[in-house]
Amino acid sequence: MDKRLERILPRVQKPARYTGGEYKQIMKDKEQVDIRLAFCFPDTYEIGMSNLGMSILYHTMNSLDFVWCERCFAPWGDMYEEMKKAGIPLYALESGDPLSAFDSLAFSVGYEMAYTTVLDMIDMAGLPLRSADRKDLLPIVWAGGTSAVNAEPMAPFIDLFVVGEGEEMNNELLTLLRQAKLEHWSKHDFLVQAAQIGGVYVPSLYEVSYHEDGSIAAVKPTEGAPERVVKRIISDLDSVPFPTDPIVPSTEVVHDRVNLELFRGCVRGCRFCQAGYVYRPIRAKKPETLVRQGIETLKNTGHEDVTLLSLSTSDYRPLNELCDGLLDYCEARSIGLSLPSLRADNFSMEIMEKLQKVRKSGLTFAVEGGSQRLRDAINKNVTEEDLLHTCSIAFSGGWNSVKLYYMLGLPTETDEDILGIAEMANKVLHCWRENAKNKNRGVKNTISTSLFIPKPHSPFQWEAMIPIPEYLRRVNLLRGAITARNVTYNWHDAATSLIEAVLSKGDRRVADVIEEVWRQGGRLDAWTDYFDLDRWMKAFETCGVDPAFYAHREIPVDAVLPWDHIDVGVRKSHLQHEREMAYESRLSPDCRHQCAACGAAKLLKGGIRCDG
Repeated sequence: MDKRLERILPRVQKPARYTGGEYKQIMKDKEQVDIRLAFCFPDTYEIGMSNLGMSILYHTMNSLDFVWCERCFAPWGDMYEEMKKAGIPLYALESGDPLSAFDSLAFSVGYEMAYTTVLDMIDMAGLPLRSADRKDLLPIVWAGGTSAVNAEPMAPFIDLFVVGEGEEMNNELLTLLRQAKLEHWSKHDFLVQAAQIGGVYVPSLYEVSYHEDGSIAAVKPTEGAPERVVKRIISDLDSVPFPTDPIVPSTEVVHDRVNLELFRGCVRGCRFCQAGYVYRPIRAKKPETLVRQGIETLKNTGHEDVTLLSLSTSDYRPLNELCDGLLDYCEARSIGLSLPSLRADNFSMEIMEKLQKVRKSGLTFAVEGGSQRLRDAINKNVTEEDLLHTCSIAFSGGWNSVKLYYMLGLPTETDEDILGIAEMANKVLHCWRENAKNKNRGVKNTISTSLFIPKPHSPFQWEAMIPIPEYLRRVNLLRGAITARNVTYNWHDAATSLIEAVLSKGDRRVADVIEEVWRQGGRLDAWTDYFDLDRWMKAFETCGVDPAFYAHREIPVDAVLPWDHIDVGVRKSHLQHEREMAYESRLSPDCRHQCAACGAAKLLKGGIRCDG
């Protein structure tokens, strides 16, 4: 370890974040590999080490014998200041080497508020921020994750983006980078060749023009780059490696447990939900695969909890079979089994009994809309009867705590819809009084609301987000309507939602704002400790960018969108049809009952069908 680090670590919180040396970390001889890659997560160690996608890709990239993939996370404020004072550059945990010694920096960016931290980590690595200023082939800076479905706000900083699932794509890219390094290609020649790999988007090979009103006129590919970059997926999830021998963190992380991914995609088609569209088509793992992977991972890590992950866990068809297979192993060893992302319309007594065999956690349901009309408009397909029936099952089974999530500002929402949230809270309390197994413990009903953010590649991508004052008016309306003592109301801060909306729907002109925020000290903006709305608003003014143009403007359906050249599989005409259905408060059937012909099945290979 660097002697300067030894002096610093006693002065910072959670020094184990920065030392490496964890059980099961992958070590290689750097003299025996051709490509060294720093896998960068633009948030703290605790967040990054809880990310299943990062764990999977860490192992798949290290499966290449010519690659050594190491991890790097953003330092918290105290460590950041100490590193700056001591002149210590950002380094990788496995080797302790500075990132400037690596052939590539790969960022996993799952949320837009991490953008300033990406810039901060590039700077701490000693590299110029902008791709155009990094003239040499190495190091190549690339990024993937959900935010890549609209890469434009970060396009000037990143050499290339990987769009979609990276288990195969990343290794193809690294193979090409190895060839480029050994044959001494120029950076430009490498990027031109990389753009021919399916799912790889090279922003410098696309020219963007604008109308006088600031809207996009056209996005034109050059030098043989594809007109539309088609998202990559894994057709058969059972066939790809899964890390049953992952790194065991040396300090507490957010999700200190075994995470099992049941399926990718979602059968539901909620119209506000970006993930439900960009992760299509639906592909599920077999229950026997999941049982084997879960038990192997438990044996190799010593974790005491297993979580079943998906966008809608209770929609996994063989859920009972999977729970039985895992509980045969877990119950005798007091290992907990939790199922987040349950739906109120298919929660059963049988599932409840399985959940409480080892230990019982709280129940959380995303209701989203306060009236049936609004839930139909957003295609939530959950009724009041569904929710109250589920609550009666839970209360009669011994649960005394329920959390209900809603959004404010959804398209077509009225004050009557908002007051319906308070009415539902009272009905849940009445349901508890009628069904509770143990009334002496009391009941806790938590209502949480967030501000709706229109997201790219969803049916509501053309919508305007309501302004902050209007959101606060609706919050206060709901606060005044909730009078029961047993109901707690929490609401999400609207300031971060405004910035997230701009970054979600922005184009390349927003990059100047991101850089200006970073230059004024912005980093770790996903954390309330560091987020500063005034800093962002001053940056918008300095750069001559109007945030309302991106956040509060309804976009014409025939407009060219900043993300139109990214093809996630779902046809734009399908999204437009779903939006029209929303304004008529009409439901669309879920994928299990009727295929909506959204187009995502075209991404599947080898005759595998969408698993809806």
